[in-house]
Amino acid sequence: MRPVPALGIARTWPAAGRLCAVGGAVVGRTLFSVDVGGTFTDVVMVRDGTIHVTKVPSNAGATHLPVIEGARRLGVEDAAVFNHASTQGLNAVLTRSLPKIGFLTTQGHRDMLDAGRCMRPMNNQTDARWHRPFGDAARPLVRRYLRRGIHERILATGAVLLEFDESQARGELELLRRCGIQGLAICLINSFVNPDHEQRLLALAGEVFGPKFPLSASFQVGPRAKEYARASTTVIDVMMKLIYADYAHLLDAQLRAEGFTGQLNFADCTAALIPWRDAITAPHRILFAGPAAGAAACCGLGAAIGDGNLIGCDVGGTSTDVTVIVAGAPFINDSFEIEHDLLVNTLATEVASVGAGGGSIIAVSPSGDLRVGPQSAGATPGPACYGRGGTQPTVTDACLLMGILEPAGFADGQIRLDTAAAAGAFASLDCRMSQDERVRFAWKIALNNIAEEISRCALRHGVDGRDFSLVAFGSAGPMLLAGVLQLVKARRLIVPPHPGLFSAIGLLSTDFVYANSRSQYQMLLPDSGPQIEAIFAALEAQLRERLGTEAVSVRRSFDGRLAGQSWETPFIKVDAAALQTRGPAALIDEFHAEYARRNGVAFPQIPVQAVTWRVQMIVATEKLSWQPLPAGAGTPAPLGRRVLRYLDQQEISAPVYQRAGLGAGHSVAGPALLIEPLATTLVLPGQTAQIGTVGEIVITESA
Repeated sequence: MRPVPALGIARTWPAAGRLCAVGGAVVGRTLFSVDVGGTFTDVVMVRDGTIHVTKVPSNAGATHLPVIEGARRLGVEDAAVFNHASTQGLNAVLTRSLPKIGFLTTQGHRDMLDAGRCMRPMNNQTDARWHRPFGDAARPLVRRYLRRGIHERILATGAVLLEFDESQARGELELLRRCGIQGLAICLINSFVNPDHEQRLLALAGEVFGPKFPLSASFQVGPRAKEYARASTTVIDVMMKLIYADYAHLLDAQLRAEGFTGQLNFADCTAALIPWRDAITAPHRILFAGPAAGAAACCGLGAAIGDGNLIGCDVGGTSTDVTVIVAGAPFINDSFEIEHDLLVNTLATEVASVGAGGGSIIAVSPSGDLRVGPQSAGATPGPACYGRGGTQPTVTDACLLMGILEPAGFADGQIRLDTAAAAGAFASLDCRMSQDERVRFAWKIALNNIAEEISRCALRHGVDGRDFSLVAFGSAGPMLLAGVLQLVKARRLIVPPHPGLFSAIGLLSTDFVYANSRSQYQMLLPDSGPQIEAIFAALEAQLRERLGTEAVSVRRSFDGRLAGQSWETPFIKVDAAALQTRGPAALIDEFHAEYARRNGVAFPQIPVQAVTWRVQMIVATEKLSWQPLPAGAGTPAPLGRRVLRYLDQQEISAPVYQRAGLGAGHSVAGPALLIEPLATTLVLPGQTAQIGTVGEIVITESA
């Protein structure tokens, strides 16, 4: 087997797009960001407006090592900030590589973690063999013998029905200690209304296990209504403490050893920044940061080019993450699912995923047709063409055989792809199709999988995809999305500068955000203004205690629902001045406007009930904005030509252009390939690619 060189030589590519800092001094300032993925760790440095990047293969056994290696290559010594996003915790949950924890709840309710919300996926409504993926019959997060009941009960009003039995609780804690648990989650019924029993149980647990033992109690993690979601969030939180606490301390120490003297920050599920010591006190907030960073990058690019209606498509090795952005802002939800019905209560950018990426495995279904994904070859062994022992064909293998990828030019020439291995992988499929049909149909199925998810996301929000621009990023996005553009009939396709590291760039475009929330049911009636103001004042006072006199902007919001609904519309903005002058009517109008924006329909005649109240305090940071690219001179000259196969019945000869050699205004007619060190953009016949004002590639269907 031919050895494959390691990835990750540091590169500088200023011609594809330039950034500058806004809201602070840029001279002498160096900004770092890192996006730790399952396959690669992307590290970006911006120094004096020039982007320096490196890719390092991720290390599942020692996640911090690729981060340190990337920082060392680019020179982290003079960096002012180091912003971090990771899928480490998310992957640990998905693979069940989790620590052993205990769970305490009110007597009789320990099986809420098995039952969930008693909701089945649409595709499994009539499947008698289906099991909840985290249920006791499948892969539970906490084994049933480690889920214990406590003799106590608080009513929904906050009144005590059954007093807290300290002796019985101590016995359960001692039992869990003998079982060797590594952490403990506590979630008692209705503790979001009255946390007294949870506070006493938390103190008792500290006595039994010691002051440094990882503990999470739901009244601290998120005092919100709905017991199961609060419980699952608390369980995830204590698990993430065990996963991220040592990692964060080790990462900070090793960065300091490399000479870093700035601020290490973690991104949360909306890509907002949190100082790392604050992040590990509530680490469930940082579980889904990577996809959120991609959405933040899309918003920044959209603002620079004057396009606020975008559908971001982050095509990585395993999946495509789709985000709908309307009027310059993504949809923010009050929770997200890791798996079906496995909820985490935290503000999160809405991202939908489909198992179609560069590493998605192409297989034969029981009926004899081809299937693409959701299984992926991952980083190990990777696609067959990597030469690392992979034998199953992937989308990357198909792109190599089609001529989209060049064997000698992949990853800036650091890996030479093996065409024969890719062809052999397709030939090994047990089906009656010819080799040409296997590659062509695999390509088309992958495009249709992505197009179906994009259309589903647009339909869910009641928007017309023809009014939106697709944004292709992730290393595989630029070579796949031109075909998707033909299927979804979007307005145009935008390929940003440095698409393979676009999410990491998004981490340099967000603020510090400190948040507080609580659930309290409140019908929005004309006389409820004073109660609402008192709730917000209490939440703000708690945050002020943490932040002191630091200059902040305050953002109020609430999660509300139409009377009779069982689910909420999250993150309804509250204007403090409008609340003072118009009272709850201002909140009602804002609710109906947001409801219509999300769902395409409104019901202003139905009363509104608020469920959860939120306050965010934002500390502005130095951000990055895209700068204009110099206009291109003359007609761009191709580097050469490449034969594209399987796009049609006949082979097609396509010119190949170096993206760095194209200036603003340059136009290229398809078929064509635009290459750069870590991505290849495909322009299909009948399409035109034009270089935009900040270096983005804009692909449109020719008239």
